[in-house]
Amino acid sequence: MGAAHSNMTGLSQQGQGAFGTYASSVLFRKQRGGEGPAHRGAYVVSLAQEAKESSLVIPSVAEDAAPAADGAGQETEAPAAQAQTDFASAVLSKETDFLELPQPVRYEELQKECLMSLRPETFEGMRFDFTKPLNQSFSLSHSLQMGSAEMPTANPQQIVKVPVSSYEFGANLIGAKGMMIGRMLTDGRMSGRVKYDVNDSVSFKVQAQLAEEKQYSQTMFDCDVKGLDWNAQLKVGNNQFVGVNYFQSVTNNLALGGEAFYLGSQRKSGVGFALRHQGEPGIATCQVATTGLLSATYHHKVSDKVYLASEMMWNWNAREATAAFGYDYILRQCRLRGRIDSSGVITAFLEERLNVGVNFVLSAELDHYRKDYRFGFGMTVGME
Repeated sequence: MGAAHSNMTGLSQQGQGAFGTYASSVLFRKQRGGEGPAHRGAYVVSLAQEAKESSLVIPSVAEDAAPAADGAGQETEAPAAQAQTDFASAVLSKETDFLELPQPVRYEELQKECLMSLRPETFEGMRFDFTKPLNQSFSLSHSLQMGSAEMPTANPQQIVKVPVSSYEFGANLIGAKGMMIGRMLTDGRMSGRVKYDVNDSVSFKVQAQLAEEKQYSQTMFDCDVKGLDWNAQLKVGNNQFVGVNYFQSVTNNLALGGEAFYLGSQRKSGVGFALRHQGEPGIATCQVATTGLLSATYHHKVSDKVYLASEMMWNWNAREATAAFGYDYILRQCRLRGRIDSSGVITAFLEERLNVGVNFVLSAELDHYRKDYRFGFGMTVGME
């Protein structure tokens, strides 16, 4: 559901505001007595004079306002007045219209941009994925993987791996108002997901996973409600789990929200709060929860092809802190993602497009401290 209970369920995941701009613009109107061109021009001229006296470098304001300040019926007065008006209009346009705030992302998708770079789907061994569309709505998928799996040991530094192989069969049905996705593995595990959109504001979702081990079997029911500038979610799952979250846009760039959950089987509860600031160059998020977790991320768009991401997580109860840096480089024929964290683990994931619907995949993960090295290659055919 979020940072507050990310360690309790496997079915859910995880600046500056503009109040100052709005308040200053209101104060400006009150002090100047109106919003006419004369008031805007006087304000810009005084701003240019103050900047000149205090040695502040505001070339555009000083150059545009100087003719108006020194003007005595000169021909440059009209262009200067127009420049003053344009500048003042630009300042006023930064006001936040609280009746036209954007729809924020869902609380569970708070860090979705960073996760693309910081959580590449690495694997070890060989993997082959094939998807066969039968029509526009229905498709079948096949996945074969051969490699090794790490077995838990009493000594964390001791690594024991055993060879494993698995085959997964899937079916996907996607319609205009909902979808159904199912998966079945050779080891007996089954998973499914059903989503139905009642209308543009309300949707329901059910996720289930069944396994031979009781602790790995889970069920979760979600109800999502969206408003013009907010969204909320109610979650009910097995083990007497109940959760709720709410996310609200407070400015054009800033959204605030919170979550709460109760896990009856363990008699645990928690409350979390989150913020997300989305600007032109980057997206910053922060989450804090009473379970002792603090998470902060930043995603920066360098260009249309290069994205950078960073993450910091602090566990107050365990007195542990981790940090990670990731990148996402998109080329014409391939996509390269990777990360390096404070524990020294280096990860890289490459997707090379060989043809339409055919991708070659390379995966690598190096843990020099534990002497654990994982390499994999695969191919993906078809598109879901």
